[in-house]
Amino acid sequence: MVMKDNAAPSDRAMRGRTEGEAPILELVGISKAFAGTQALSDVSLSIRPAEVLGLLGENGAGKSTLVKTLAGAHRPDSGTILLNGEPIELHNPRDALRHGISVVHQELKLVPDLDVAANFLLGREPGRVFNQMSDRRRLYEEAGALQQRLGLDLPLTTSVSALSVAQQQLVEIVRALSIDASVLLLDEPTSALSDSDMETLFTTVKRVRDNGVAVVFISHRLDEIFELTDRVAVMRDGRHIRTLPTAETTSEEVIRLMVGREIVELFPKTEAKIGEPVLEVRGLSSTAGIEDVSFTVHAGEIVGLAGLVGSGRTEIARAIFGADKRTAGEVLLDGEPVAPRTPAEAIALGIGLVPENRKAQGLVHDLSIRENLTLAGLRKFVRGGLISQRGERTETRRRIEELDIRPAEPERGIDTLSGGNQQKVIIARWLLCEPRLLILDEPTKGVDVGAKAEIHRIIGQLVARGVAVIVISSELPELLSVSDRILVMRAGRVAAELGREDATQELVMTAAAG
Repeated sequence: MVMKDNAAPSDRAMRGRTEGEAPILELVGISKAFAGTQALSDVSLSIRPAEVLGLLGENGAGKSTLVKTLAGAHRPDSGTILLNGEPIELHNPRDALRHGISVVHQELKLVPDLDVAANFLLGREPGRVFNQMSDRRRLYEEAGALQQRLGLDLPLTTSVSALSVAQQQLVEIVRALSIDASVLLLDEPTSALSDSDMETLFTTVKRVRDNGVAVVFISHRLDEIFELTDRVAVMRDGRHIRTLPTAETTSEEVIRLMVGREIVELFPKTEAKIGEPVLEVRGLSSTAGIEDVSFTVHAGEIVGLAGLVGSGRTEIARAIFGADKRTAGEVLLDGEPVAPRTPAEAIALGIGLVPENRKAQGLVHDLSIRENLTLAGLRKFVRGGLISQRGERTETRRRIEELDIRPAEPERGIDTLSGGNQQKVIIARWLLCEPRLLILDEPTKGVDVGAKAEIHRIIGQLVARGVAVIVISSELPELLSVSDRILVMRAGRVAAELGREDATQELVMTAAAG
């Protein structure tokens, strides 16, 4: 299945209105290498005022390096950056801000204990001199004027920690624009947002564009790119491949440019023989808000968990995996009652979990690819009471080749990998452990189309071998395509169970919203 370009006709008719305008920002022949790895190679790209430019590419294509170069975090090895036709040098992020280039990163950088107004103007509070208190009245006046310009109505005196993720994202955007930015870079701003939150964000981005700001929008979700952008620039292997007017291209062409080949099915479904029950959950409740949940997953079956943010999908996974304490009910594995009190006990029973937040819960950032990959299965490499690093390296190289993890260097630090390749390392960890039950929570979040297809191929191999699989995803086309059955969660309970032939996006959303 390939996603369609479903932008509204009125939106499409507006595209191209910046055609012929002089670029506000240009990159000419930008190259950057790290320890012998060429991250950017002779990249030339133009960004026009009052447009949204989509930046696409697989994980590792060079998007993040390009953004960090424009943000002043990396200095290019060669090439020139032009602002309004004049060469500029960005030695650090402060230089970028001084030139009106502002970035909203995927990981929010707010001060949670401060209120909204203080975060808007953090470091630029009116009336503040050295360590003296700022002028609170002027702070709220300026903060109010900032958000009024964007048509927002955020509670200025409320602590940022009390806001939703979507509202925090809007606070970041307002703060980024508070320096009178002429170029705004948004790096995966929708990765943690619901559909309704995305609508609010898109409306804000369009207002920013209509105020004359050039917006660079980075996303792996093609439907967002086609809805929001005026042009789309595609990168592959550190190179700028092509820039196209969004209204004159298709998702199929964009995917082909990104991966260098056709991907016929983005979410392939592997037909597998469904066997006996592997997991039986009966009346499960937990301290995290799960109430009386019951379901079964069979060998060779993929059960999808759908629901809105906060519906209890992740909490079910954590209760089964021993990460959250159960308060009622029982869990059976291959017909035998089990009650893992910790993840370590769950792993020993043959249960694996790919967590939703790979950076916080799935990786040890100071360790190498090898050490992260073998972390849950170290007992396989114990020889005479010691861990055989030779055995670890042999197994790691095999898994790297099997999953096409790049770069294919076992001793490389895990943080040097792109998000998609980090996700493959976590999945490889569980392939090594050979689990009976594997739970994947948002397995393709923040992952490019090529890696998505690869991850679903791996899931297909698992069910073909008789593994029982639970997939939690906020991307309904993904869930509808890969699942044999879908359980819809609402307020910590199972609101509906839908068979593969009966499930539609409308039915799932109706059950999820109640």
